[in-house]
Amino acid sequence: MGSLSKDQLQKLKSYSIYVDDSVHTIFNLQQLHNDDFLCDFITLIKVISKVESDVIALSYFTRRYGMFISMQFYMLTMYDEFWDGALSDLKFGIKEEFGNKALCTFTKSSDWHWVEEENRESAFKKILKQQCYEVFVQLRKITSVSPKMLWENVFGYMLWHYHVLLSNPGTYEQAQLDIALLEDDSLWSPFAKYSYFKEYTGKEHPSKLINIPVRKTCCFSKDIPGWMQCGFCPLK
Repeated sequence: MGSLSKDQLQKLKSYSIYVDDSVHTIFNLQQLHNDDFLCDFITLIKVISKVESDVIALSYFTRRYGMFISMQFYMLTMYDEFWDGALSDLKFGIKEEFGNKALCTFTKSSDWHWVEEENRESAFKKILKQQCYEVFVQLRKITSVSPKMLWENVFGYMLWHYHVLLSNPGTYEQAQLDIALLEDDSLWSPFAKYSYFKEYTGKEHPSKLINIPVRKTCCFSKDIPGWMQCGFCPLK
């Protein structure tokens, strides 16, 4: 079990991830694997995001959830830690942020674990398969939505994190190794024939991509009340 420092807690909070918070939560990740819950889920997300479209609501959810996913890769590079708890213990609730009610992620500090080097690849695979791919399969049961859009909603945050980590001499080497792992097709083999992350970046240095429309799909942030068009939009 890892011990989260004050700096780690502040970093997680800056990406709407709250640890050991007593706020009332409204659902957990395990519930998304119950097909009977999906109708209630999309209704909740549409109310929270104030949109009427199922597709835009799913994009809103994966943008918010994507912060949690991307922060695990940041934590792995920076601290060799990631979230490894029961899916029922990864919870979602509402907090007011910047004057708007927003969907946030809630975890227990005891679920953040230190990773031995020999288990690093397994940790990456677990995040990508269990927390991303399997969840996205469930979300696509709600409506026809591009899986590329769902993945790109995660990758946008990861791109920024790796730009920051590669700019820091203390994390540069590990960030390079982690990016190489993410670009390795074999890492994705449990559910894909090639690396989706490599397809997204084209193997370009993250710092070359942060100010250009690298996305191939629109995330519809421009259509969510209180949000602006994202900086990676292909429609620019």
